[in-house]
Amino acid sequence: MQDLTTWIGRSETRQDTFTATPAAALAATLDHAETPWAAGTPLPPLWHWLYFLPLHRQSEIGPDGHAKRGGFLPPVPLPRRMWAGSQFEFRAPLRIGDAVERTSTIADVTVKEGRSGQLVFVKVRHDLRANGAADPALVEFHDIVYRANRQPGDVEPAPVAAPAGAAWQREVQPDDVLLFRYSALTFNGHRIHYDRRYVTEVEGYPGLVVHGPLIATLLMDLLRRQAPQAEVAAFRFKAVRPTFDGPPLRVNGQPEADGKTVRLWAQDHEGWLTMDAVATLR
Repeated sequence: MQDLTTWIGRSETRQDTFTATPAAALAATLDHAETPWAAGTPLPPLWHWLYFLPLHRQSEIGPDGHAKRGGFLPPVPLPRRMWAGSQFEFRAPLRIGDAVERTSTIADVTVKEGRSGQLVFVKVRHDLRANGAADPALVEFHDIVYRANRQPGDVEPAPVAAPAGAAWQREVQPDDVLLFRYSALTFNGHRIHYDRRYVTEVEGYPGLVVHGPLIATLLMDLLRRQAPQAEVAAFRFKAVRPTFDGPPLRVNGQPEADGKTVRLWAQDHEGWLTMDAVATLR
């Protein structure tokens, strides 16, 4: 494997306008009643993922539905790519109608040995600035993990039981329609989310994989439903275990005694922890 650390520090800048239709479509996908998304309406946390979509040409798409390796991201030769987690600082609102510039930088590349072979972790920093502002309204760190295809005899990490007794709970049915709609909204061509034959026969999963960002969005949506006036200053999440379509998943929340911290987590139908997260309120 070539020295991928030479990609550290590489950056790219893109522009987009935060229009109303993607927000209205995600609101419908999350089962909210129809409301107007007028210019100046603040976007809920994480809804910036509806913009800066990956507009790669069809000829640039690889066999897994992602863009072929190379370009801005390092050309990691391992075939499986997953969203491992993210960390956010929400410094100022991003609003419908804003002209937003995103500067993305490769912050780190790390190679490790795991139970099933080599792993490559890539951390990308995104700084989003609205309407020509000097300071970012949002700083995001995105953790990507690459790994080899599953092999017979691979040992999976032992599952972790989800905490019990959450103050907030919501059950969600992650069917193939929900996954398709979220893939369409984020222009995500990764085949593990919609191509059942590919995901089971090539990547070896038992079903369609629920998007990590979708689960994170559902966690933040739970907070928004339960504490609609709360302002989120920071958020971080870590994917613990894949979630698959079919059986319901549950998103949970537990406000801490300090009044500023909310622990959020997702679990599958067997009660295993699938995502662990923390929101910090202003």
